[in-house]
Amino acid sequence: MKKKLYLLIGPLLAFGMLLGACGADAPVKEVALTEVAPISVMPTAPIPLDYPSLLVHFWESIPADKNFGLVSAIKISGELASNGAPFLLDVREATELEIDGYIAGSVNIPLRALLQNLDKLPDLNEAIVIFCGSEHRGGFALMALKMLGYTNVRNMGNCRVAGEDSGLPIVNGGLPDAPVVISTPTITDEALFIRIDDFLSNLPEDYLAIKPDALSIELASGNLFLLDVRLQAERDADGYIESSVLVPFPDLLKRLDQLPADKGARIIVHCTSGHRGSIATMTLRLLGFTNVVNLAGGLNAWKADGRRVAGLVDWETALGEFISNLPSEQNYYSISAGELNAVRAEQPVFLVDVRRPIDVETSGHIKGAINIPVRDLLKNLDKLPAKDQKIVVYCEPCYSGAMGMIALRLLGYTDVINLDGGVGSWMNAGFTLEPGVPAPARVATPVPEVDPNRLTILDAYLTAMPEDFSTVTMVDLNAEIANGTALLILDVRGESDNPAGVAFETAMLLPVHKIPENLEQLPSDKSFPIVIICKSGHCGAIAKMYLNFIGYIDVRILLAE
Repeated sequence: MKKKLYLLIGPLLAFGMLLGACGADAPVKEVALTEVAPISVMPTAPIPLDYPSLLVHFWESIPADKNFGLVSAIKISGELASNGAPFLLDVREATELEIDGYIAGSVNIPLRALLQNLDKLPDLNEAIVIFCGSEHRGGFALMALKMLGYTNVRNMGNCRVAGEDSGLPIVNGGLPDAPVVISTPTITDEALFIRIDDFLSNLPEDYLAIKPDALSIELASGNLFLLDVRLQAERDADGYIESSVLVPFPDLLKRLDQLPADKGARIIVHCTSGHRGSIATMTLRLLGFTNVVNLAGGLNAWKADGRRVAGLVDWETALGEFISNLPSEQNYYSISAGELNAVRAEQPVFLVDVRRPIDVETSGHIKGAINIPVRDLLKNLDKLPAKDQKIVVYCEPCYSGAMGMIALRLLGYTDVINLDGGVGSWMNAGFTLEPGVPAPARVATPVPEVDPNRLTILDAYLTAMPEDFSTVTMVDLNAEIANGTALLILDVRGESDNPAGVAFETAMLLPVHKIPENLEQLPSDKSFPIVIICKSGHCGAIAKMYLNFIGYIDVRILLAE
């Protein structure tokens, strides 16, 4: 069979390849095209595509630390206010724009016609941000463009058209101007272009997405393979759909042997919100799996539809109750250096230094302490005393100590407190430190009985904490504010800590124990940046941990000075 390629506006010639619109409809408004006679390409032997190499290269371009190519609407709102504003590409259908509106300044090219209109996109290295009604079609478009050589492409999440707190300029009524020619595309792999264009232009009405109610019906039949491509930590923290098989997104290409051997088998992919699931779906389709679809909206949509989730700990309730009942008379489960010294003179106290060994070696330790870094704390419960014994954890200044305290109390330890201000407060109070690292901790008790789900999730959280424990300096925060970065400054100090002395007039004052009952005051977009202010870091760490566990992903603590 002959393959016919039509030219859009003038020749788009790159490495002997002619690109064409194939008679596609104009994306939004009718545009006068310069039509030329079709060129017949005589059939030749198909050029085999090295999908393993192509896909590995693509996977490397969307690493986990870049959120797998996903970007929040809040971040894009900030970029639009700067000089380096990205090119906004709306891949929805025109009817959707008429109903839901569109972002001012965006260009609309429906997904199925995307590769037939590459001349309406900027050059290969310029910033492009894609958005759709969710994240599903945007994931397809991101993968298509990146595989064709576009180097700076992201998919915008939380967008229908945009999250209510995003600040993006939305236009309702009518349609944006029709896209215009702004570049001359360079296609270096004709076979790859044809294959991806074939995939996009022939997408069915549902765009290879399935809704939660339809998935529920299929699950009841048992005739499908449900593929969860989230990370293990996400599965531990957020639960999972019964019978799903976890193959983490970064490992998918290396673990294809865990999928059905029959490439015609029914496979339904899901992630958290739809972005990674869409990329996995397109990947498997390109690899020859013929019956793969993505759960629209991911696990978030499954939960929102009231569907059952297995292995789930209700952290909003568990941590919310813990924080709401923090005892002010016990300084929210913290102890000052002077109080600790006095208590030690009256009764045995089990001291746990949760700093890294290199930090302990540099500054020394409190006499009698053992050293278990906070990231390993829950892996060494047998090195701790019984759950009803007094344990004092400390660090420098006190962020990781507070997190260790919370984790142990949530596992049933009833008398754990954190040294307020850490070793710095101990030295400032005039007490001395023993030089070097203490002797290795020894087994003190059998491993206690704890909730295994809680243990797994809390251990994963502590293990994954970044080196700086998500802190920010005053200098850097002031620079962000001066650059117009949108963020919420949350002051979690109580009245006794003199919140009137806060350095930011725009800060929201919400004492840590009152956060759970005032969640409506926080941004509904859980990717919105939040910076927490407290006195020493103790309450700030408590607030950060709670917000992280209920879904806020960009929470930092202002370094105590």
